[in-house]
Amino acid sequence: MSAFPDKAQIVIVGLGGIVGASVAHHLLERGWTDVVGIDKSGIPTDIGSTAHASDFCYTTSHDYLSVWTTQYSIDFFEKMGHYARIGGLEVARTGDDTWMEEIRRKASSAKAFGTRAHLVTPAEIKQKFPLIEEEMVQGGLFDPDAGLVVPRSQTVAGKLVDEGEKTGRLRAFANTPAQSLVIEDGRIAGVVTHRGTIRADHVIVCAGLWGRLIAEMVGEDLPVMPVDHPLTFFGPYTEFEGTGKEIGYPLLRDQGNSAYMRDTGDPKTTEGGQIEWGYYETDEPRLCHPRQLLEKHEARLSPSQRDLEMEQVIGPLERAMELTPILGELGYNESHSFNGLLQVSAAGGPSCGESQKVRGLWYCVAIWVKDGPGYGKLIADWITDGRTGIDHASIDYSRFYAHQLTEDFIEGRCREAAQKIYFPAIHPREPYATGRNVKRSPFYEREVELGGHFMELGGWERAHGYAANEHLLEKYGDRVPERQNEWDNRHFWRVSNAEHLAMSEDCAIINLSHFYMFEVEGPDHVELLEWLCAAKIGGDGNIGKGIYTHFLDDEGMVRADLTVIRLADRCRIIDGADAGPRDLHYVRRTAQDRGLDVTVTDVSERYTTIGIWGPNAREKLKQAVADPAGLEPEAFPFAAIREIEIAGRKVTALRLSYVGEQGWELHMRYEDGLAVWDALRALGIMAAGVETYANSRRMEKSLRLQNADLLTQYNLYEADLARPKVKEADFRGKAKHLEYRAREHQPAVLCTLVMTDNVDASGTPRYPVGTLPVIDPATGKTLVDALGRLSYTTSIAYGPTVGRNIALAYLPHDYARLSQKLSVEYFSESYPVEVAGVGYAPLYDPQNLKPRS
Repeated sequence: MSAFPDKAQIVIVGLGGIVGASVAHHLLERGWTDVVGIDKSGIPTDIGSTAHASDFCYTTSHDYLSVWTTQYSIDFFEKMGHYARIGGLEVARTGDDTWMEEIRRKASSAKAFGTRAHLVTPAEIKQKFPLIEEEMVQGGLFDPDAGLVVPRSQTVAGKLVDEGEKTGRLRAFANTPAQSLVIEDGRIAGVVTHRGTIRADHVIVCAGLWGRLIAEMVGEDLPVMPVDHPLTFFGPYTEFEGTGKEIGYPLLRDQGNSAYMRDTGDPKTTEGGQIEWGYYETDEPRLCHPRQLLEKHEARLSPSQRDLEMEQVIGPLERAMELTPILGELGYNESHSFNGLLQVSAAGGPSCGESQKVRGLWYCVAIWVKDGPGYGKLIADWITDGRTGIDHASIDYSRFYAHQLTEDFIEGRCREAAQKIYFPAIHPREPYATGRNVKRSPFYEREVELGGHFMELGGWERAHGYAANEHLLEKYGDRVPERQNEWDNRHFWRVSNAEHLAMSEDCAIINLSHFYMFEVEGPDHVELLEWLCAAKIGGDGNIGKGIYTHFLDDEGMVRADLTVIRLADRCRIIDGADAGPRDLHYVRRTAQDRGLDVTVTDVSERYTTIGIWGPNAREKLKQAVADPAGLEPEAFPFAAIREIEIAGRKVTALRLSYVGEQGWELHMRYEDGLAVWDALRALGIMAAGVETYANSRRMEKSLRLQNADLLTQYNLYEADLARPKVKEADFRGKAKHLEYRAREHQPAVLCTLVMTDNVDASGTPRYPVGTLPVIDPATGKTLVDALGRLSYTTSIAYGPTVGRNIALAYLPHDYARLSQKLSVEYFSESYPVEVAGVGYAPLYDPQNLKPRS
């Protein structure tokens, strides 16, 4: 073993697991020359979850990032010679129509994200997995690329570390826990261990179950929690004796029972001669705070393994024996069965990226074996380049609000996540039950009185519609279809579409308190934002304007979509609730990196926002303001900012619209919000839910949503949001932006699609939610552009003005043609769609006062 170092470029805390070892490997691939890895256990780990993981991989998911990291990891394991691509089944039991529907939805997501998973019949399931009772299943899904890491991911981790050490660029130290972290001037400076202190520019926390304890060292927390995962073994099972196989039959998921099973192959292999049956508790999952983890010498099995009590699993195990009787015929191997701790996340996915408090400190936690190498690549690319090839907004640690990093919030949300690991199927609009009512607008009680149908975003309670407006269905009922399919109708309120139509005939106010706002001030605030923004920010002519703009990354791809309000002495950023914290940290970090003198302050809860829009918005607002003439078009042009007065309160009005209709965003101090709301309501102005704003009207207007339609896989020209002229001042990503501008055409364009027929095989009209593959009906294949990017719907909603389901999707250049006939797939049924707009092309433009069909 080499001498203990006193410095390194990067220190990895938790090198012994599959995640830490993968991060180290990919850092070396990216050219880092001095990486040190430490682990509190052996290397590879003998106490972490990698040491007992089931090691199977499935590519079935409704999330593209998850599919990508799994596909990358499978290929990585296979290239190393450590993967059995045996395939994996997911089955729906006879009578469990809900789960069969979920399997159909998974088959469509597979097409959207480029996997080979497909539907199979009961006979095909029996042929692939003879241990199953054929009459017990009605159908299923087969993923031919699913399989098992062999002999163990623990073995792979050890091999990666050994290979890294042989290069001389990685030094590994087992049984060396991090005792504390060294921080200087807000930056990481090193790691303290009992062997000595290692000075370093970067520290990456890959400590798995112990990750939160490392974060505590700098006064942070991670929104993850270990949870018991019952693993049971039955045997002896000798079907594959003498084959040398680590696994003989495909993996089997019985997710309607929240369980899975697999054989362990030849009795002479690593854990051979048994049947493994695993279960995820749905009613009372047993969480374990990392502070409760035992030390190695205290644990009977291992700190990441706890004793299994049969009452935990007896009910689902009996159901499993009905499906696969072999479990009841074999002996139960009690000595091998245990609760294996694994991580669940309060945010529905891993937590990765740079610390919010300490520059150079990185987290990479809550990652399962199936994604380990994929996240190793993401983190290595992120640290090296400042970006990743796949949009990582959904796992970026900087996206979390302070309230989302409190212990009560983390425990509540992690408990919900644990209940839903396998069952039930998660709806795209599924609300959380815990961590609610954290933030309320100043007019929240008024919305309750109106019968608000509340959902939550960024902690804010947002009404998607109001029961008080249900009388509008008498007027608009023939234009607002009833959603007969329960899935389509779940977490949707029909009154929202009636509010949409009423606003377009008159006007409405909408609660926009969820806007994330932060201010940038100081001597260099204009210089900073001029560098970050694609639009021009500087110049006296922009003072008093609201500037819609984007942040690009170094590759010229879209990383943020926001409005900059240019005030005389500072700029206020108006951002989305789910992107705001991430963008605030990005602005702060960029200022630090460029040595600029600015202060960046979150002011989200100092101000509140009300939108007022519709053809009568100006005339109605005139009745509320102290100076009606100031609202005339010549006095108040589009994108201008003016101070107005309503109910004796000062209001900053920004003439801008995300719904297409004319109107304003009205920004005011939080304590003034109720008086302004009441004054507008006293004029008879209807309150409309945020569904109209966030979905139906913005889709009819072809307006884009960050983290959905705008991703770092695409540039501004492909999104059709580039300005006619590129500003003279330099800005991040400008060189690439100019390069894309010079192309004869873009590889893909964000287009608007309309469903021309939405009736399914049973005769039921469908109103899709979620992500659907876009398919060439001539070939039956999902569209793929010249850069290998698949086409799938990035947003979808029903537009009551146009009377159609509307979707946005990036289409390859050759298919981005008006009236191009394509199809989408929803629950494994095909529906015809037509390209109704190429690029930004509203289906309904209030200026023309008529929809385009």
